[in-house]
This record gives sequence, structure tokens and C-alpha cells, in this order.
Amino acid sequence: MFESLSDRLTGALKDLRGKGRLSDSDIDATAREIRLALLEADVALPVVRAFIAKIKERAKGAEVSGALNPAQQVVKIVNEELVGILGGETRRLRLAKTPPTVVMLAGLQGSGKTTLAGKLAKWLQAQGHTPLLVACDLQRPGAVQQLQIVGERAGVSVFAPHPGTSVGGGDNELGVSASDPVEVAREGVAEARSKQYDVVIVDTAGRLGIDEELMAQAAGIRDAVQPDETLFVLDAMIGQDAVSTAEAFREGVGFTGVVLTKLDGDARGGAALSVREVTGEPILFASTGEKLEDFDVFHPDRMASRILGMGDVLSLIEQAETVFDQKQAESTARKIGSGELTLEDFLEQMMAVRKMGPIGNLLGMLPGAGQMKDALANVDEKQLDRVQAIIRGMTPAERENPKIINASRRLRIANGSGVKVSDVNQLVDRFFEARKMMTAMAGRMGMPGARKNQRSKKGKKGKKGGRGPTPPKVKGGFPGGMPGGMPGMPDISQMPKGLDELPPGLEGFDLSKLKLPKK
Repeated sequence: MFESLSDRLTGALKDLRGKGRLSDSDIDATAREIRLALLEADVALPVVRAFIAKIKERAKGAEVSGALNPAQQVVKIVNEELVGILGGETRRLRLAKTPPTVVMLAGLQGSGKTTLAGKLAKWLQAQGHTPLLVACDLQRPGAVQQLQIVGERAGVSVFAPHPGTSVGGGDNELGVSASDPVEVAREGVAEARSKQYDVVIVDTAGRLGIDEELMAQAAGIRDAVQPDETLFVLDAMIGQDAVSTAEAFREGVGFTGVVLTKLDGDARGGAALSVREVTGEPILFASTGEKLEDFDVFHPDRMASRILGMGDVLSLIEQAETVFDQKQAESTARKIGSGELTLEDFLEQMMAVRKMGPIGNLLGMLPGAGQMKDALANVDEKQLDRVQAIIRGMTPAERENPKIINASRRLRIANGSGVKVSDVNQLVDRFFEARKMMTAMAGRMGMPGARKNQRSKKGKKGKKGGRGPTPPKVKGGFPGGMPGGMPGMPDISQMPKGLDELPPGLEGFDLSKLKLPKK
């Protein structure tokens, strides 16, 4: 969603590089480009004015004039102010001291409240909670059934005493009226308390526009259940209307946090940069896709970093930690160091990476990814499926020791996996080349299990101070692949080279946050 804004902002800041001293005209020109970029992204005009004023005030002050690298200092200022607009620090969901914690969802129809309820419930379940979904949207046809389906997919319970308008009016067997969502909400909280659910998520009805009936109903549910958190679900694609809608809900019902949905869309995304500044309420969560897993806590600093093209390494690491088993990762690291990595290990690691999401999205979190957009767009996920099919077409012995794969075996594997023999040859050859390279790198990095450097053995016969073993060469380079020829991956040669070409702001990155293995 922020691709266009990111391109404009990085382009405006790129012009500052290489300048040893910044004049007022340089700062004014950069501020003008940033203003245009924000306005084109549908950021609210008052927000743009305040943002530009803060940047110009700080950029023309002592912190830039006295800096060793004024251009990087300006980039740092833009990053900090952008983080401030998005909310500053990450705000976590507030839990009640005495369960259950009641979370009420409010917003316009079509903003994605029902699907978001399932995403939030699944996320809470992964955090060790036992959530209960309560279906209080009794007016939109099929809303209750939709919540039940979403709850089933998420693996959480749903309290739905009435089917809603899809069946018709009247009271059900529990005596709850179809037109009384307030009573359903009250009964849902009582159900959670009696069956020891520690979080209740109340899905309320939405409208096509702001009206008094919607506000009265939402306010009634709020008064009945006394929610610990009232989350305003905002469609990030609605542009300038996001601000007026958020203000109307804040005045009519009140909310304690915002959830942005549809951040994977192609809209300009100004709503995300406006709603926090205008309403004063923090953005708690962000939904970035249609799957239930496409949901996470909103981190203002990480979002600002991605907008400015600096990547989001911490989120990438957190995603990796959820799918990679630590013991298995350590075992694989030892095998890489000793040169004993097998195709079975390679397949397991590839499957774990695939669980993290599309490869293009993962690479997009790396610093400098904006400079290789064309390569990321050409990432072929189907090629990874073909690699998986080839390896699965091998016997356990062949995966354990690929050296035994002779011509007849390669023909059998190709026929069984539906590929050409040349594809099998290419995979096996690249695997051996990659294993050699990773083993050599592991030796230099001192990874556990790495083979000892052979230089000490040759030191007695050869000259002192030799340059050491030559790293293995890869035939034909890495066209269309990462080192080792990972098929379907972008060419690593397109990544920025040299410190001067790295995305700005990375010099302040705290490496201690990375949980790297100790030597």
C-alpha cells in the first residue's frame, strides 16, 4: 500500500546524499517534495502541515548544522517524526485484571470487522488465551453464519444464540430477540464468565454510512458490556473519509484503539498516517491480507522504517522465530559447518520459509528492497514448488546422500516429479555448489561444527601469512537466484553495494536486538 509514498519519500531524501553541507534552500526543496508525497498519499492536510513544520524546524536547527553528516541527520529526523505520527511506541492490548477481558469491535460495514474478529481471536489463542467470539451483528444477512465459519477456521468458540436476519424475526429458544444485539452481547459475556473464557470479542453491526441508529446501538452494547478495549476497525483504502469516520465514531461511541485493515491493497494509504494524529488514539493492529495469519501488532517504528525503504528486519526475525524450531536450526547449522547438509535438511528449511509467507514479501522486509522491486515482482513461487516436488521424488537414501543419484536415478526422479532431467541435474549441481559455499562461510564465521581451517596444516610447508583457502566458485554465477542458485529468487547482485548506497538510517540499527547464535 505504501509503495508509491515510499518511492516519493526515498526519492526526495536521496537528493540530499553526497552533500557535505545543507543550505536552507536544500531543506525547503526536500520539505516541498515530502509535502507533495504525503498529499498524494491522501494524508490529511492538517497532519501534513504539522509534519512539515516539525521537520523544517528541526532540520534548520543545531542538530543538523553541527552534524558530521547533515543529510543522514535529516533522514533521521524524518524517520523520527514519521514514527511520532504513527503513534510513537507500540501499544499493546490492555487485559482486564479479572477475566474475561472484553474487546468490542466497531466500524462501518465492509471494513472487515467479522474477518478481523477471527484474526484477533486466532492471534490471542497463539498468545495463550482462550477467546470467545460473540455474534452481535444480527442485521446484516449472513453475518452470524460468517462469524461462525471464521471462528471454525480459527479454531475458537462462537456464541451465536440467534441466526440473525437470514432466518427472520422472532425470539429463539434462548429467548433472545433478533433485534436486540445488546442482550446478545450481555449474554455472551456471561457465557464467557461461566465457561472461563478469558477474552470476549464482540462483533457489532456496521452501516454503509454514519447514522444515529448505528451509534445508538454501538453505545448500547458498550454500556451493557463495559469493554476493556473498544477497537475502531478502519479500512485503510477509504482515503480522506477515514478521518471524518474516525472522528464521528470517537464522538458517538468512543474507542481506545484503531485496527487498520486491507493494508495489502493498492490504495495510497494516507489513512494510516492520519487517523492516529487526528484522533489521538493509537493503532494497535494491522491486517495485511485475507488469510487469518495475515495479522499482527502495529509497530510505528517498523512501519516508518518500511515506508522510508529501510526494511523491517525485526518483524522478519519474529516471523522466523514462530516457524523455525531452535533445536532443528542448531542441528542444521552444525551440518552446514561440517559439510553434512542433506537434501532432506534443505527441504525442511525451505518448507519452514514457505510457512512465513510469500518469498517476495519476506525479501521486501530487507533493507534496500525498494531498489530491487522488479526482481521481487519476478519471484516465481511455482519454481519453489517444482524444487519441492523433485526432492520429494527422491528416496530417503538419495536425499541423505545425493552423490548416489546417477543417470538412471535422475531419469526416474524427473519422470516421477513431472520435470525434465536437466531440472534434476541443475538442482543437484546447485545443491553441491551451495553446500560448499555455506561450509566455507561457516568456517570463516566460526559457526558450531565448522571444519577447521586447513591453513594451519599447510603453514608448516608453505610460506607464512598465506592467504588461506580460496572460496569455491559457482559456475555461471547466480542468474535468477540467490547464492547457491536458489531457483525463483531475485539476483542478489541488485542489492545496494557499499556503505554509501545503503538505505539511510541503518547506521543507528541496534544489532543487539538480533538473536544471533553465539560463537
